[in-house]
Amino acid sequence: MGDPQGPDGRRVTIYDVAREAGVSPSTVSRAFARPGRVSSETGAHIREVANRLGYRQQEIFRPEAPVRHGIIGLAVSDITNPFYFGVIRGAERAAAEAGLTLVVGDAYESAAAERQMLDRQLPIVDGIVITSSRLSDTDLRGLARIKPVVVINREVRGLPCFVPDNNRGIKRAVEHLGALGHRAIAYVAGPEASWADGARWRALREAVFELGLTAHRIGPVVPSLRGGAAAAADIVSGGHTAVIAYNDLVGVGLLRGLRELGVEVPAEVSVVGFDDTLPADLVVPGLTTIASPALLLGRSGVQTLVAMKQGAKPRRDQATVLPVRLVVRESTGPARS
Repeated sequence: MGDPQGPDGRRVTIYDVAREAGVSPSTVSRAFARPGRVSSETGAHIREVANRLGYRQQEIFRPEAPVRHGIIGLAVSDITNPFYFGVIRGAERAAAEAGLTLVVGDAYESAAAERQMLDRQLPIVDGIVITSSRLSDTDLRGLARIKPVVVINREVRGLPCFVPDNNRGIKRAVEHLGALGHRAIAYVAGPEASWADGARWRALREAVFELGLTAHRIGPVVPSLRGGAAAAADIVSGGHTAVIAYNDLVGVGLLRGLRELGVEVPAEVSVVGFDDTLPADLVVPGLTTIASPALLLGRSGVQTLVAMKQGAKPRRDQATVLPVRLVVRESTGPARS
């Protein structure tokens, strides 16, 4: 028999039951694992919803079980994005140092796929580091009531979080472009559900305001080479001389798209990426970019999770901001006259 599926064809998860029942995922778990911990009325309602949706009771995680697996999870939004290579390596090193096994799950840039992946990981891990989540803050806080959770590349109030210094990175990039004579800067946006995208766009608007420049938003685009290439036509039609991309994949895609349109970089358009992944140093011209501390993000996330397992109380009132730096390569130059 196949997995039970919802009306949209995807596998029914604990989040579907919780959402339909109007309760938290942890309440659903308690209703099946410790019925005495919820009212009889609530328990009956949850079981009715679970049966109606076709959710198998044995798949629902039991948070009170005292089992320790020696496994921690790492969830990434797109495992093909080179940014995550460093995150995974940093997380793996920290896990190995703690004598733990790391399990990596890919969300395919989809909130629905992320929910299903996390639902599969929850029963087998002692905690999860979630990177660039596309889930809501409420969903993430609900997860944290079931297992220890650390969030990377996103800020969620009430949870331990680690983020790169988007404000400083974007400001350095804007200052660099301004010094080259660019007066208007385009921003090619990433996914609407991306916290980092919103943070970078806000930082860009603040930076151009301080320097007396202007900013223009293009997108959102899929955070991929193809998404960046598709945005090249908008850069050209808008007459922009400088652009900051959501990440390096979009930036490298822009280089390709501009080249296909016969636009010279940086003679006609300067391009800046974000993350400083391997492709940024391999393309011609080399991509000027903001180096994000991927290794440190992964390591910090796992080390914090391990400390939480040992009873530590990490900071939850605001994210821990990690340093970035501007790496200048050949894709930026003086504004055309």
